[in-house]
Amino acid sequence: MDANEHDRGEADPGAPDPGSRAPAVVLLSGGLDSATVLAIAVAEGRECHALSFRYGQRHSVELAAAERVAQSLGAASHRVVGIDLDSIGGSALTDDIEVPKHDSADAIGSDVPVTYVPARNTVFLAVALGLAEVVGAGDIFIGVNALDYSGYPDCRPGFVAAFENLANLATAAATEQGVEFSVRAPLMELTKSEIVSLGTELGVDYSMTTSCYDPDPTGAACGHCDSCLLRRRGFEQAGLADPTRYRES
Repeated sequence: MDANEHDRGEADPGAPDPGSRAPAVVLLSGGLDSATVLAIAVAEGRECHALSFRYGQRHSVELAAAERVAQSLGAASHRVVGIDLDSIGGSALTDDIEVPKHDSADAIGSDVPVTYVPARNTVFLAVALGLAEVVGAGDIFIGVNALDYSGYPDCRPGFVAAFENLANLATAAATEQGVEFSVRAPLMELTKSEIVSLGTELGVDYSMTTSCYDPDPTGAACGHCDSCLLRRRGFEQAGLADPTRYRES
């Protein structure tokens, strides 16, 4: 496992003293949802430690997007941790399996799709929990959603609650130091259009983000995978221009 970290330059003289802000760890994929969650945490006045993963994903352009978003929204730090999930495969995002494509979001099925990465959010939250202990954070922010999503089991309320319980049983910070960990999932009950509207109000530049599961080498989105279709519909229903660069355009 490897990691690299970038601090965010010199502090703005007019900004609050970072030492006075409660730290938080924010999982940041570079996509629409995680960018919105980072904006929410920043708006709360948190000292945000963004955490991204190089896990063997075919859409690794998201890491460049995560860096752009972290800089734009003023994260206190941004780490990229390497985890070799492609060595176990089992997903269209990490293995030689075709990414499903559809003509509209209405065609997305209700079963767990092949783009599900086995145990991905469990692994990500475990690393985020370790970072939270290191930086003294009690809150971990994650952009999971149970309305406009692809049906992944590790994006549901029960999973988030179970991991939060684990965090308060499995760490020295909780058992010895009295830290009460909270896994914050502020987008859980929002539609994609509500997420887009909220992020826009908070100043998120969605042109910096990427959501596509199967982008071309330049980073242009395919426009037909589940993630592209849900993203596009979100902008349409919010009445906002979609800044995504799609292949067909």
